Amino acid sequence: MKSKVPKKKELTEEQKYVLYQKGTERPFTGKFWDNHEDGTYKCAGCGSELFSSDTKFDSGTGWPSFYDALDPEKVELKTDTSLGMIRTEVVCKNCGGHLGHMFKDGPKPTGCRYCINSASLDFESK
Repeated sequence: MKSKVPKKKELTEEQKYVLYQKGTERPFTGKFWDNHEDGTYKCAGCGSELFSSDTKFDSGTGWPSFYDALDPEKVELKTDTSLGMIRTEVVCKNCGGHLGHMFKDGPKPTGCRYCINSASLDFESK
């Protein structure tokens, strides 16, 4: 049986750039920013289940946004001081891939907005 976990060489150049060089895709261009299907968002680098469609919301930013991680133990939050500002980077704890950033301007109940690059995600429908 073939594994559903992508190998680094199977990723697109954009996925490699986002996941392993801490890149950011342009807003409103990723395949999941406007996805309304029920399911689970996984790390494109390793397949780890990270976010649920149940916590996805339209933030108006052009990136998939979630108010909570599926399992907080599967994501790591790191201080990011690049670009002359202080932000909170979101990283896949399993493979270290860059996912996006978390901001404290999201909806209840958490008040968090995990602003995640589509390129760093795969999606599995329910």
